[in-house]
Amino acid sequence: MRIVFHLGAHCTDEDRLVRCLLKNRALLAEQGIAVPSPTRYRKLLRDTALQLKGAAASDETQAMILDQIMDAEGAGRLVLSWDSFMSFPAWAVRGRLYDSAGERIRAFTRIFPGFQPEFHLSIRNPATYLPALKARVAERGQDPALVEADPLALAWSDAIRQILACNPGVPLTVWCDEDTPLIWPEVLQAVSGHRPGTVLQDSEDVLALTLTEPGLAQLRAHCAEHPPESVAERRRIVTGFLDRFARPETIETFVDMPGWTQDTVDALTARYHEDVNHIRRMGRVTFLEP
Repeated sequence: MRIVFHLGAHCTDEDRLVRCLLKNRALLAEQGIAVPSPTRYRKLLRDTALQLKGAAASDETQAMILDQIMDAEGAGRLVLSWDSFMSFPAWAVRGRLYDSAGERIRAFTRIFPGFQPEFHLSIRNPATYLPALKARVAERGQDPALVEADPLALAWSDAIRQILACNPGVPLTVWCDEDTPLIWPEVLQAVSGHRPGTVLQDSEDVLALTLTEPGLAQLRAHCAEHPPESVAERRRIVTGFLDRFARPETIETFVDMPGWTQDTVDALTARYHEDVNHIRRMGRVTFLEP
């Protein structure tokens, strides 16, 4: 069995992916894909990893954990999703992005030493990620000043490099959160591993957040009358509707960070694009893009 770890990151997915897969749990189960509720495994895996202290779980412990997570035997793929697999929000940026992610994820994979792990990660422009993360930390009643770093020194490639180094041989799929409206079906398929042609219920949730209600209704009507014949054609259609019907707040994001200017945002965005190009070329990384 393959254990799929959807790693977040924070302030990207907001559990939309796992909610969509849970709505389609019965359909996916027919294809040997298990999607348990996060309430069944997040605290359980955290506590187990702490108890193991980096050691591999025994066969008995592994079987006990799987018995508590899964309803039925025989699945070929188990999907686990948690944006705190790499770190809790307050410790996500302490000088660098997810500086201990590799070791932390390794501790979770050691709970299932008998199975092959697989990682999936969404990344986001630090120009919008840092303000969103600070807000998330504040919402949890913690000091947003815990999120501390030179923003121009942050690189997702650093986090990815140490994730790969601490988890030899494990494949990693990466995509940009900003591209999600255009590639959401491919993201869902990459994580769940469902067969091509499988139609998932409520797989338009991301577009519903991005398009106005009239725009989404017109997109659905257009695709019903003229079903896209390829991924490229669907993306072309969605791009056209986004150009015409995108919600204004999704196009222009106001960044409120003390001491930041538009030049700061522009510099962070340029560095992010350079970092993404670097990640595309990294070994063992599959990069999803429009």
